[in-house]
Amino acid sequence: MDERQQLFHLLNVDGQQLSEKQINILQAAIDMFAEKGYAATSTSEIAKRAGVAEGTIFRHYKTKKDLLLAIVKPTLFQSVAPFLAKKFVKDVFENEYEHYEQFVRAVFQNRYEFVKTYLPAIRILWQEMSFHDDIKAQFQTIFINHVYEKFKQIVEHFQQKGELVPLPPETIIRLTITTIAGFLFTRFLLMPDGPWDDEQEMERTIQFLMNGLKA
Repeated sequence: MDERQQLFHLLNVDGQQLSEKQINILQAAIDMFAEKGYAATSTSEIAKRAGVAEGTIFRHYKTKKDLLLAIVKPTLFQSVAPFLAKKFVKDVFENEYEHYEQFVRAVFQNRYEFVKTYLPAIRILWQEMSFHDDIKAQFQTIFINHVYEKFKQIVEHFQQKGELVPLPPETIIRLTITTIAGFLFTRFLLMPDGPWDDEQEMERTIQFLMNGLKA
């Protein structure tokens, strides 16, 4: 499955097969929202790039906002966004780690690979979340319901082992998230053209974080 197929498999959360026109519309919307932003993109521009009549868009999506949510909501619920999703929790948070650094490395590698794979949709999420309260609220709800308690348990476990500084667990969670998310934001959105040595920069980021958190 190539990257384009992976992306539309992700977006197609209802299990129904997308038509070629729907795929073209979604692809055009992803490209244009990522390039110009949601507010600056018109449905007529999306239709032109997709090679369909503008009315075709509204047969599938009642408004431009519905089209945005068709892209972003699956992104939220299937873990494109940093630190979300049941599969992410299962793959990373439900494993056992000897040291907090091992956990950090697992989180970092998992999110790096996912962002790299689904970058167009993630770029839209990053750009638009601050402008849409409903998207932001879903982001917060999913984090609290699926990730926060497991994250807190891991932090408290390694604090009890004497590995981490005796800061409030919420502070350590925030520092971990913002450090990793900051690297991903800079690497893929702010300065995507580099030059980057991803492996080396990820290692430096981990060491920076751990040097600040070690007891």
